[in-house]
Amino acid sequence: MKLSEIKNKLRELKKISFQLPNGEIVPSHFHVTEVGKITKDFIDCGGIVRNEEVANFQLWNANDYDHRLHPEKLLNIIELSERILGIGDLEIEVEYQAETIGKFGLDFNGNDFLLTTKQTDCLAQDQCGIPLEAPKVHIAESNDEPCCSPDGNCC
Repeated sequence: MKLSEIKNKLRELKKISFQLPNGEIVPSHFHVTEVGKITKDFIDCGGIVRNEEVANFQLWNANDYDHRLHPEKLLNIIELSERILGIGDLEIEVEYQAETIGKFGLDFNGNDFLLTTKQTDCLAQDQCGIPLEAPKVHIAESNDEPCCSPDGNCC
């Protein structure tokens, strides 16, 4: 989700809620402690120089159970960050405390903002010798033995 998209959603909402990938809702007394821009300059394993920029939101829970962040307040924080930090219409990455700081993508289901899982990836698979698609093997065709027999080769 991009900044322009969350701003449009916030204009329509009466309350904000975030849902973790496991379905759990972030406690309603969360704070957005940071809205910023993260720039990552790096070289991938194939030697290609890369640059990534994301808008970053950091969600945090405190013992402030009376705190509720309203959509118009978050919208104001985002717009201030855009002006002061020069943030463009970037994809949003959300940080949230788990066992360590978790990084999530962001989506919307019509009611809640969804924290979506992110995965690492090799950006130079063609240069690392990683096949783009795993070869398909049909186990039933690989031998004449019944699958999962005590002496079989498939288990």
